Amino acid sequence: MTGSPIQAVVFDWAGTMIDFGCRAPVMALRDVFAATGIEISETEARADMGRAKRDHVRALLAMPRIAGLWTELHGVVSTETDVDRLHDAVEPKMRAAARDCAKLIPGAAELAADLRAQGVKIGSTTGYTRPMMADILPLAASQGYAPDVVVCAGETAQGRPSPLMMWKALVELGAWPARACVKVDDAVVGIGEGLEVGAWTVGLSASGNGVGLEQGVLAILPAAERVARIEASAKALRDAGAHYVVESVADLGPVLADIASRIACGEAPR
Repeated sequence: MTGSPIQAVVFDWAGTMIDFGCRAPVMALRDVFAATGIEISETEARADMGRAKRDHVRALLAMPRIAGLWTELHGVVSTETDVDRLHDAVEPKMRAAARDCAKLIPGAAELAADLRAQGVKIGSTTGYTRPMMADILPLAASQGYAPDVVVCAGETAQGRPSPLMMWKALVELGAWPARACVKVDDAVVGIGEGLEVGAWTVGLSASGNGVGLEQGVLAILPAAERVARIEASAKALRDAGAHYVVESVADLGPVLADIASRIACGEAPR
């Protein structure tokens, strides 16, 4: 099938197309903070997920509990120099963790192939820096996913939830208008990014940061707990303004078909 009215779909990476459960950033951030003598919880590590990693480190240092521990340990409040030092320490750990978590989420390769068959351009934005993505890109390509454009943290003046990375992706793709484009993300800040651009937004509730579990672990949870965790994640994405929420990229096909129909009828996202 060709000629979709959707001009481009811009995907996030971890928790959206790779790394079911969005585990890599959590591992790297907890390791780096532990090395400073401060243990951070998984909940704290996930609170600002999706932001550029320098912004993410800065947000962690600003959390009252962590800020208090930092001051107690170092005798002074953290500074931008500390942000730089921790970010520099995160980068190699992120690269290693991301390399180990680069398996495509089921359905990702098939969806990408279907979009290409329809003539839809494929872009991506990420809170990872270019060095963090160095091993991920060839690993993803070897599994069948190679977006036309990759915009990384640090390549625009601001990261998410600003629209700058997605705007850059659309410019490089030559895709417009934004009302005929779609942002797909598992993180709340990624939905904010898509809304700021003026695109359709789709949140992924089960495969990403909101649940935060590997696929096999999620599958063996008691049914009631599994449903509750996915619903809580979905609610956060809906509250952030997502136009649609599905569990994973494997469920995107019908949603994209619906969006295509609405675009063809002249409807714009609100």
